Amino acid sequence: MGIVDYFVGLSAVLPEIKAPEKEIPFKEKLFWTILAIIIFFVLGNIWVIGLDLNNLNVQNIIFYQTLLASHTGTLISSGIGPIVMASIFLQLFVGAKILNIDMADPTGRAKFQALQKIFTVVLCVVEGFILAASGMLMPIGGNFIGNPVLWIVTAQVALGSLILLYLDEIVSKYGIGSGVSLFIAAGVSSEIFWQIFMLPITSGFNPALANGGLLWRAFTTGNGLVLLPILGLVAIFLVVTFAEGMHVNIPITMGHRGTGGRYPVKFLYVSNMPVILAMALFANIRIWAVFLKNVPIMGDLMNGASWAVGVPNVGGMTLLTAIFVQGINSTTLAAAGQAVIFLSILIIVCVVFGWFWVQMGNQSAEAVAGQLQSSGMQIPGFRKDKRIIERVLARYIPPITILGSIFVALLAGFGDMILSNLSSGTGILLTVGIVYRFYEEIARTQAEKLAPLLGKF
Repeated sequence: MGIVDYFVGLSAVLPEIKAPEKEIPFKEKLFWTILAIIIFFVLGNIWVIGLDLNNLNVQNIIFYQTLLASHTGTLISSGIGPIVMASIFLQLFVGAKILNIDMADPTGRAKFQALQKIFTVVLCVVEGFILAASGMLMPIGGNFIGNPVLWIVTAQVALGSLILLYLDEIVSKYGIGSGVSLFIAAGVSSEIFWQIFMLPITSGFNPALANGGLLWRAFTTGNGLVLLPILGLVAIFLVVTFAEGMHVNIPITMGHRGTGGRYPVKFLYVSNMPVILAMALFANIRIWAVFLKNVPIMGDLMNGASWAVGVPNVGGMTLLTAIFVQGINSTTLAAAGQAVIFLSILIIVCVVFGWFWVQMGNQSAEAVAGQLQSSGMQIPGFRKDKRIIERVLARYIPPITILGSIFVALLAGFGDMILSNLSSGTGILLTVGIVYRFYEEIARTQAEKLAPLLGKF
């Protein structure tokens, strides 16, 4: 028995959310989805026992908190980071043929999911330890390994991530959509609401709370320009909503003279998953950079990588704001150079992850052609052959995969560098896309309920 089969067998020991044996009614799906969101917010307000709250060091990752559905200092300090990173590593291993798993085969997909669960559990503990040992979550008494409080903090953070893992399973099997996407949307939405309507709060470890939200600052200062980020939010919302509706229709028929139809290939065929995976990777690079900063060689390498994948920030201002305020100088030029490097790396990583996501999610031209043929579909004007369907789909799916990945990377990157005092452009991009697909899932569920034959098809 190989190492893969050993870990797959080991995953059977872990608790598992049983798959439903019958169709879940819509109201019940909605109940489990809302319950998962409530538990998520409760976990985000339970502070870890044993922390030195006056020495929280989260400046390196605070930008990525909403993207990882995390709240530093609470039980969900790691958020969905372990879940996403497990998926990233396994995708890279499968893509590089280090792991020989056929994702087109149901057995292969089951092995991949089992390995992902095992790897996620391990990363829950590893990331909890890194946050505590690096001093980002400073335990009372210090962050040295011999301090028992460090291990207590590690255990609590790991437990929070494990709860999110099983909440994700509950939402995926009994709720609506994906738990990971749901938590990201919930975190970003609450952050946006907080940043707009927040009243001034005195806080010892977060002085920014004393400034109040955008509406408070606009009202007290009389400066309407403070509300410009809200216009940026509306602009991103409109652009993403428009892009979500763009698609190419490929004609299909049921048999030679059957009913005609269309198979839509959306411009955002890869959804927002490339950005989620890319930003999770960048966040973990910054976490590891803090953890390895005292290691001579690794510390220098990780700090360099951390700089390259960090969103440019000039004295607490976004790049665009800094250029307007400070003009073109050495500081803003350095930030502009970092912006070019950041965008370039983000685009490349998003394209790679987008390609992997299509191949492993059974959305490639070959996989879709097999699905259409097994359903009795064919391209009108051509003989019924899987190779012909695949050849037609290959004209659209690979280019759209690349273009869609580049589009979401540019929108997220520019949004991060332009928006300020509200939320990250990436977070807003993800939230709009997630909410749009959440709406589509609800509409599809209702359509299946009204038309059982359509749902079966």
